[in-house]
Amino acid sequence: MAGHEAEERAQAGAEPAGGIEAVRTLLERERAGVLSTISLRHAGWPYGTLVPFAVAANGEPLLLLSALAQHTQNLAADPRCTLLVFDGEAARGDPRTAARATLVGRAVRVGAAEEEDARERYAARVPGAKGLLALDFSLWRLEVEEVQLVGGFAAAGFFSGEALRSGGA
Repeated sequence: MAGHEAEERAQAGAEPAGGIEAVRTLLERERAGVLSTISLRHAGWPYGTLVPFAVAANGEPLLLLSALAQHTQNLAADPRCTLLVFDGEAARGDPRTAARATLVGRAVRVGAAEEEDARERYAARVPGAKGLLALDFSLWRLEVEEVQLVGGFAAAGFFSGEALRSGGA
């Protein structure tokens, strides 16, 4: 029961730390995150890699991934993944107190209906991306199921993917 009470206290601290708006702010301000996939090479093990990202119209992360990359091959086999985004400037001071969000979901290739908008958003945010779009790279979107925000000590909470999407622009 002590673990449940601690989680409730942390969840209560997540709203004063900014709640889902703090997550949206991190996604808008930061340019890269740690994408973790389920490894094919080391079956069942997590595989983390640093990736730049943009934000889709619905507020979810957009990723530009090469077909040759290990993480893309992992996602093709099992789309479950997480994206860790953190306040890089604050982490240089004390990483324990830096705001961070772990987005849990499934990566899906961007569909034809959203591709033009996704390309524009990604190219506007990530310098040099236009040249990659002509190669073996494709756009993926993280369909977020849940987000955990850690806003500092005793300020950690979980939010639904729908809460994130409801604020998309």
